[in-house]
Amino acid sequence: MILRSAAVSGRGRAERQKGRRVLTEAEFRTDALQPGDRFAGWQQYMNNTIAPMEITSSHADDFWADHRLLRIEDTLLWPARLHASCFRRTPRLIRQSDPGLLHMTLVLPGSGAMHVEQGRVRSAVEAHDLYFLDTSRPSGVWTDGQPIVGVGVDIPRSLLPLPMDTCLDEVLGRRLSGRHGFGALLTQFVTHLVDRAEEYGPADVARLHRVLLDLAAGALAGELDRETALPPEARTGNLVLAIRSFIGSNFHDPGLTPGTVAAAHYISTRQLHRLFHREGTTVAALIRSRRLERARLDLADPRLVDTPVQTIAARCGFGAPAHFSRVFRAAQGMSPRDYREARLRERTDPAR
Repeated sequence: MILRSAAVSGRGRAERQKGRRVLTEAEFRTDALQPGDRFAGWQQYMNNTIAPMEITSSHADDFWADHRLLRIEDTLLWPARLHASCFRRTPRLIRQSDPGLLHMTLVLPGSGAMHVEQGRVRSAVEAHDLYFLDTSRPSGVWTDGQPIVGVGVDIPRSLLPLPMDTCLDEVLGRRLSGRHGFGALLTQFVTHLVDRAEEYGPADVARLHRVLLDLAAGALAGELDRETALPPEARTGNLVLAIRSFIGSNFHDPGLTPGTVAAAHYISTRQLHRLFHREGTTVAALIRSRRLERARLDLADPRLVDTPVQTIAARCGFGAPAHFSRVFRAAQGMSPRDYREARLRERTDPAR
């Protein structure tokens, strides 16, 4: 299609020619089209790429949109920024094409509130929150004059690790929090993928896809209060992700131990150790690694050059300064003070 080849970047093709397939498949930017063709080009692109929709906008004459498309097996992720618009899936369009997708949008900062309707549910979804829609049912999404900034995710309904007879009516069209529970884990994972897609190659795709499906199913099951409907492997995977996220948010607490981590997740310490034995590590090692990572960053930060080493150690959750020095030297092969001096010299003398 001539229109598409003019608007979609060849970045994905170029990177595949280098021999390393990445997740990014294509980009669409309206500024690659003539002004009079931009809104029609956007309509055509969305209808061909996602699903047939009625798309309208009060900015059709000066429309702009920036859209990336990432494919992970049969699932699509598409971060997008665009002028205020209205999207509708009507019964006629559903009869014309029904891809059988569960659609999710994560609303990002900078976006206007998204008004969502499906069935009898009406919601206003704001930044950091998300919603799900069934593309096999009529729906509508729009903003009141404000730009749309978010990430769309389209998952074949048949791939979700939930029983096929699970009724999602209680969830579809509702505003769900992206700040707590599985909603927060799903938000973190999706934003990480779209921000760092270039880091992944073919060997990563199957694992990334499984994590995405498990987190989406966990978020839905949690809202339906049916987490027990998840397969055991999905529940285990989600619990491991939740624990990793918890450690990442609380590593600075010197009282963070395997025991407190287990208690926060209502499991025994023995269960916790068993979970991470399968991961090839221990919770204590994860806590130590996260603290050391933060300490390395702070020691190498020229803005913190006057902050005492022991202060940085305490901020990172380490207790006695001597213990911090011992652990740091074992990991880095030098003392914290020597590490700081070496990193700062590298910044001032790039030739080194």
